[in-house]
Amino acid sequence: MTNPLSKKQIESFRGANARLNFWEGAVRSGKSFISLLRFVQALKNGPPGQAMIVGVSRDAIQRNVILEICAIMGMPPPTPKSTQMNILGRVIHLVGANDERAQRRIQGSTLALAYVDELTLIPQGFFRMLLSRLSVTGAMLFGTTNPDSPFHWLKTEFLCKEDLDMKIFKFKLDDNPSLSQSYIDNLKKEYSGLWYKRYIDGDWVLAEGTVYDFFDEEDHIIDIPPGPAEYYVIGIDYGTSNPTTFSLIGYNRKLYPNLWLEKEYYYDSRAMNRQKTDTEYVEDLKKFIAGKVVRCIYVDPSAASFKLEMSRQGLGGIIDADNDVINGIRFKSKLLSNGTYKICRCCSNAIREFQTYRWDEKVSLRGEDKPIKEHDHSLDGQRYALYTHFRNVLTGEQTSEDLDKIYADVMGVKADLPDFFRDSTNYNEPAPQMPAVGYY
Repeated sequence: MTNPLSKKQIESFRGANARLNFWEGAVRSGKSFISLLRFVQALKNGPPGQAMIVGVSRDAIQRNVILEICAIMGMPPPTPKSTQMNILGRVIHLVGANDERAQRRIQGSTLALAYVDELTLIPQGFFRMLLSRLSVTGAMLFGTTNPDSPFHWLKTEFLCKEDLDMKIFKFKLDDNPSLSQSYIDNLKKEYSGLWYKRYIDGDWVLAEGTVYDFFDEEDHIIDIPPGPAEYYVIGIDYGTSNPTTFSLIGYNRKLYPNLWLEKEYYYDSRAMNRQKTDTEYVEDLKKFIAGKVVRCIYVDPSAASFKLEMSRQGLGGIIDADNDVINGIRFKSKLLSNGTYKICRCCSNAIREFQTYRWDEKVSLRGEDKPIKEHDHSLDGQRYALYTHFRNVLTGEQTSEDLDKIYADVMGVKADLPDFFRDSTNYNEPAPQMPAVGYY
């Protein structure tokens, strides 16, 4: 039996009849489902002509929009690389828009309907071009967004305007009848500070003050690791004039916390009045991880010479980190807030940076979220490892076996890894000897 629609969902479904129809507010509040249901109705009964579905990437469209629409329609989804699909005899173009250059993909289009997923992530120039393409009589746009900065262009140029042919529907967690109270309570624990105000309260608030304004030594620092790790990952922020840091992060799915920063390396060439060579840093890294079962090493993508020296000295498992700063900060904030990730007390530089890392208030006034590039070296290294390695595992989008395959591809070895990596009962066994790896 399906869950009934909430009063807010029904009202928005019936009321979304303007040229621009926006659903905004808290995460998991039911806004996406009802907006898609309304879009499907428009595909059936709306003005004739072609339609378009837009998201920050083609993968995001597939995951957030197409699979849901196809479930509603009871039809198989197109392949993830398809650039168009057909529903109810209507051609629907599928467009990823991650930067302003995406405008060229829709120039010349004539549209009757459009659906935009995660509006605040779409470039302003692209969105204005999309509006110009909605030129069929009675054309309509439907879109969803979580709140962002109150100075974001979507807020200032559209949502705050009273003279537009526009309907806005604000949703809160309680507007989703399918959520249990325990899920709501847990979701609230997963967000703190800025992210709580935006994603739970649904408010458009400014990023100001410290990035991790909720960081508390009593809650987030532990004296010693909770137990043995199934394996470790390393996050490296490489600097020449700036500090170079190594972060050793342990993982064990059967312990609490599941993740912890166990040890850090922090070398500040300015403070020491001597800059180390890549060779010296790699030698330090080999000492740093000696005796540890290290699955992967995530490195600042720009550290080309350092990665080359690591490979020359026989280190494997080297992966370019995903350097998505804002999503990486948000992910790490969730891990800290819900207790999944903690910091060992010996990591004094990391603790200091958590307490001093700040948002750039001048940039915030332009509608952007961007931290000041200070007191971020250990934090960047942690973010590289946590966001790149664990975000898909902990959200269920990848399994441990998927990570095994990724690891094997990187290492150039057979994908069937020893049970040592999966069974946390094997801690007394000697570390397995894997080909091309010299740092167990």
